[in-house]
Amino acid sequence: MTDLFASAGLERDAPRPLAERLRPKTLAEVAGQDHLLGRNGALTRQIASGSLGSLILWGPPGTGKTTVARLLAHETRLHFVQASAIFSGVADLKKIFDEARGRQKIGQGTLLFIDEIHRFNRAQQDSFLPVMEDGAVTLIGATTENPSFELNAALLSRARVLTFHSLDDAAIEKLLERAEEAERAPLPLDEEARKTLIRMADGDGRAALTLVEEVFRAARPGEVFDTKGLSEVAQRRAPIYDKGQEGHYSLISALHKTVRGSDPDAALYYLARMFDAGEDPLFIARRVVRMASEDIGLADPQALVIANAAKDAFDFLGSPEGELAIAQAVIYCACAPKSNASYVAYKAAMRLARERGSLMPPKAILNAPTKLMKNEGYGSGYAYDHDQPDAFSGQDYWPEALGRQKLYQPVERGFEREISKRLDYWEKLRKERGGS
Repeated sequence: MTDLFASAGLERDAPRPLAERLRPKTLAEVAGQDHLLGRNGALTRQIASGSLGSLILWGPPGTGKTTVARLLAHETRLHFVQASAIFSGVADLKKIFDEARGRQKIGQGTLLFIDEIHRFNRAQQDSFLPVMEDGAVTLIGATTENPSFELNAALLSRARVLTFHSLDDAAIEKLLERAEEAERAPLPLDEEARKTLIRMADGDGRAALTLVEEVFRAARPGEVFDTKGLSEVAQRRAPIYDKGQEGHYSLISALHKTVRGSDPDAALYYLARMFDAGEDPLFIARRVVRMASEDIGLADPQALVIANAAKDAFDFLGSPEGELAIAQAVIYCACAPKSNASYVAYKAAMRLARERGSLMPPKAILNAPTKLMKNEGYGSGYAYDHDQPDAFSGQDYWPEALGRQKLYQPVERGFEREISKRLDYWEKLRKERGGS
């Protein structure tokens, strides 16, 4: 394999994207990952120890995972081999492993970098285990997906997961300054447009430098773009969000928890993030219905009605008008009194049903459609509640082998405060009438 750090002859003169030209030459030049590469960073300590273990580099695109893998090989004097899970198969891996074992025999270690490692299936991931265990290969895998979901437990047990963060504004600004040095010219943007470009990058260093390159190409001599001009030149970059993967689950979790936490402003922000990224509004509407049931319940029975109405309104109006109905439901649910008493009671009832099996209800509350059942006492002694004082008989409805249980515990908030009063009243009548 050609040395990835070679830069002589024609290679030096070949046109390369700005992001490639500015790729850091040392770990100290990597921007935005001080928790890994700073003085007390996890990787800094490993390198200082003189021993590098297998690693999984997890983080969003454009945060330096590939660059760090290459530089680690240089720092540790390991032979660097790069492969992509998209283009490599079992035969390719076998050849790489055989060559690594050959180098091991002459005292040369191999650092194998696998980009998009989550795209390997489970069997392919297992193929790494022997060469990791015998030391023939130090594996560095890069992934944008949560390793807990995408990688084998056996592989994860042999590699340390290091999290790469999205680049903050200060780190992106450093990249812009490096680009200006490389181009020997100031970025042709006014102050507000420069801030807008940083926001457009959305924490992705590669995207930032691509935008910078587009701006330099588009600018005429002496021209400086404002925010509107930048938008026309660079267009708007879509937010980093995969509706089927990590971003999808992270943002719906954030929306649910901000509604539960009664913060309508934060809830609207995460709702807007999901709409902006192209999430299916009906998926969100279904989750708002869930929030109304799980986190509000009978503290405000209208929440479920409004959440369902929002779903129907979106069905009726479509996009973009229908999104407003979902936003209205999110605000209502965030502002409603909260109770998970129904949710807790339901789970307790399911647990009780599973644990105690098929217990016979009291015969008094069972119908007797046949003469045999009537002779067996089915329906005998049933008290029709509407014929009783206060429309309440106070009879015992629980299986005799189980006895009376308390599952639903309403909170002292919202409408459940009224429900609690009713339950206390009925409990008092039940004791008076001998039904408890």
